[in-house]
Amino acid sequence: MDPLLVPIIVAAVLVVFLVIATVRVVPQAHRYNVERFGRYRTTLQPGLNFIVPLADRINTRLDIREQVFSSQPQPVITEDNLVVNIDTVLYFQITDPRAAAYEVSDYVQAIDQLTVTTLRNVIGSMDLERTLTSREEINSHLRSVLDEATGKWGIRVNRVEIKAIDPPATIKEAMEKQMRAERDKRAAILHAEGDRQSKILTAEGTQQQRILEAQGDQQAAILRADGEAKAVERVFQAVHKNNADPKVLAYKYLETLPHLADGDNNTFWVIPGELTQAVRTVTEAFGDHSQMGAPAHEEAADNEQAPEEETGDEDLGGRELTPADSLALDPETAAARAAEMAKAAVSDAKADAHAAQGSPSKRTGQQGQSEE
Repeated sequence: MDPLLVPIIVAAVLVVFLVIATVRVVPQAHRYNVERFGRYRTTLQPGLNFIVPLADRINTRLDIREQVFSSQPQPVITEDNLVVNIDTVLYFQITDPRAAAYEVSDYVQAIDQLTVTTLRNVIGSMDLERTLTSREEINSHLRSVLDEATGKWGIRVNRVEIKAIDPPATIKEAMEKQMRAERDKRAAILHAEGDRQSKILTAEGTQQQRILEAQGDQQAAILRADGEAKAVERVFQAVHKNNADPKVLAYKYLETLPHLADGDNNTFWVIPGELTQAVRTVTEAFGDHSQMGAPAHEEAADNEQAPEEETGDEDLGGRELTPADSLALDPETAAARAAEMAKAAVSDAKADAHAAQGSPSKRTGQQGQSEE
């Protein structure tokens, strides 16, 4: 080996060592703190940097990106003396690498302990119900306290979130029962409200239906009354126009009278006092027509049969039934007797009228004989 090559190789090795010891490449989003003879000198920025070999050394390598720290569940006592376990999540970022390296020995542990202490102070002034419903308030208070305390450490706390609040098992069971009762209450209220609305709507519909039915009945009654009024008016006009005499009215009266006794529920019937007069009027009316053309022997035959008919009623002693006698009987017997008497009178009157109108030849022959 050539003796001249040994110094060259040694010099080359020294140069390589010096280059390696002098050049430092810092990655993006990282910061290196450099100490010279144990004293802080500078912070290397991302890129190519040079230091003095053997005099300078890199003390700490820090990541300045936002970091996430999740703490372990910590027991916290509320104002109403209940122990709850609370998990928190911190989002922080290093803003000053020098302060983060030299102001606190372990900034992660310091942040964790400060979070637990602040959380106990905040939760200690709240009851359990407020603790469960005031997460935003707790997060905001924690963030303000931590940001103020960690500012001198070169750390900025961006967000603090409560991940979980775990009350004791007995409290969970009581809360579940309370929530179940609250939901049952809401369901009962909704059901009652629906039932109330249903009844109100049903009542309004029934009221509207009754109103419409009453209006319909009113209109129908008005129309029926108008029709009856017009019918009565026409009847009276026809009666006055034709100038009906009392005989026709008496005939119609007797024709309607038997219908008063019809029906199963008619147990009492008052016989009008003018019944005898009406029968007499009709009899005289039809009698006048019958006597105009009836033969003498038929009148004699009628006269012979009259006593037998008059003596037909054994209970009246052979005399004519009067309204006073009819009233003396019981209601059923009086009604039956009056109806029979009216029907018989009407039948006899009709028969006499038909007989008188149906034998014009006889009347003509009789009149001719009488003239001879």
